[in-house]
Amino acid sequence: MLFNFTYAKSSVIEHSGDMTRVNFSPDLKREPVFFRGKLKNAIMFREGMSALRDVVVSDLRYKKKDRSEYMEWLKCEEMKRLSKHMEGKNDLVEKMNIVNAELKVLQDRQYARWKPYYDARNKLRKYLEAVNPAFRWVFDPVITVHPDELFFECFSQDESSYARLGAGYDLFENISEYECGTTNIDFSAQLFGEMQKIRTYKSTHFEIDPGGFQVETTGQETYKEKKIDLPDSWVRGFLQVQSAMSLPMVSFTLSPVDIYNMCLFMKRNREKESPRALRYELTPGKPVTAVFEPWEYKLECGSIWEGEEAVSVRTWGRRRLHILERLIPVTKKVKVFLLGRGLPSFYVMYLDDMIFTLGLSGWTANDWSGEGNFDLLSSRAKVDVYETSAVLNYLKEKKFAPLDEIVFQTKLDRPKVSGALNLWCQSGKVTYDLAGGTYRYRELTKEQIPLDDLTYRNEREKSAGRFLLEGAVSITSRKEETGLEVSGKIKDGKNIYDTNLTMDRDDRIIKAECGCYWHKQNKLHKGPCEHIISLRSFSAREENFKFIKETEKFS
Repeated sequence: MLFNFTYAKSSVIEHSGDMTRVNFSPDLKREPVFFRGKLKNAIMFREGMSALRDVVVSDLRYKKKDRSEYMEWLKCEEMKRLSKHMEGKNDLVEKMNIVNAELKVLQDRQYARWKPYYDARNKLRKYLEAVNPAFRWVFDPVITVHPDELFFECFSQDESSYARLGAGYDLFENISEYECGTTNIDFSAQLFGEMQKIRTYKSTHFEIDPGGFQVETTGQETYKEKKIDLPDSWVRGFLQVQSAMSLPMVSFTLSPVDIYNMCLFMKRNREKESPRALRYELTPGKPVTAVFEPWEYKLECGSIWEGEEAVSVRTWGRRRLHILERLIPVTKKVKVFLLGRGLPSFYVMYLDDMIFTLGLSGWTANDWSGEGNFDLLSSRAKVDVYETSAVLNYLKEKKFAPLDEIVFQTKLDRPKVSGALNLWCQSGKVTYDLAGGTYRYRELTKEQIPLDDLTYRNEREKSAGRFLLEGAVSITSRKEETGLEVSGKIKDGKNIYDTNLTMDRDDRIIKAECGCYWHKQNKLHKGPCEHIISLRSFSAREENFKFIKETEKFS
């Protein structure tokens, strides 16, 4: 999807002798949104915004190393190795040494000639990554002004981490003016650097500048424009995280030092083999225990699990927790929400008058090994246009409300309201505030999001979704030992395919078989066929439904 932003100017932070002014420039293509206020705790605001920036630029996907310099060195060593094999040939060795000496002079000259090029290339890459956000698919954070708070939202480059920073109005000494709405803000790397200079001995004034909206159209040539073409998978992941937050989850409280101990252990230990999960062991009346695989290292936390039954949940992509490190000194408590095995997890950091929510997808890498997992998070109840409009119009007027209030005010059935809210979450019009337990009206983009194009990543996944809706999937056997083995039958028209798959301890598909023609031709080289995807999705959905049913009593 192509996103276009127009800013009257770049966002700036201005420092004077006794005052710092944080001035965010909003997107002029949206409805006017502005805010002005003086911060009580500037350091907390600085740390929260810095953590938000860490999520924006986060990319933990595997990156292939640049081996060009190594290959050049290896080429230079070939002649030396050849001379060693000819040690018995004195005359030839002497000649080779002379040639090698001459060759080394030439190679040194060549390296000296190419060194400025290599240095300039690395400098350009670093410059583009730091200064030009569009080069690295950086999407400007979304900021929403509501009657009770303003909050920022962002999504990482690797499509695996979501962050929300909510700032209540108690964070400000006085608020001179504000206008509710949603806009994008220009948050560059230079602005992030200036934000690190915020200090307590200076008063800090924060504003979303409304001045740009009064600029005459004749001055458009001075505007700052950005065009970012984001992958559909990025937008799809952002929207589905919203629905995930509204589902029933297991939750427990940790102290900031528990997060510090987790990060410390991960810094001191680097896994070299599977499994790489962070497993939470919850036993009634006993401390919450975080288990690091594959070492099976147990870290006892300070909180007690108050549930009635024992629960064990495995999560992956644990190194993304390092994003929370700089918030630890200013955090009072941490609340963890777990959706289930291999499904999204959420960490809510409670600061003074600020709340930082970090949402982590089931995996750091969103490749086909996780096909269909996000689709399991949302239920699509059938609601008509009148019902969906009534729910959105109420939220648009009220700005935010819990589910029970929306049900009462719209006089609609609870399941239909939930279905309508889920639809609007998928459309980018509504977001769920996990910490507050409320739905909030928020337009992710000015443009209409093509929901039909984002529902599935490819035709095979779309077909798999059809099998699930038609109830054409059944499981014949399910066995868990070192991994998970599932066998089932999928009815595709007049054909019934026997399908089975094997996943390792990290829930990655390592073996799969299906009787369909597509799988016989391609195996797993192009990913799983629609029947394998539907079997995996159905198995995960059944496990998820069972998990939700068991955890509703703990919610």
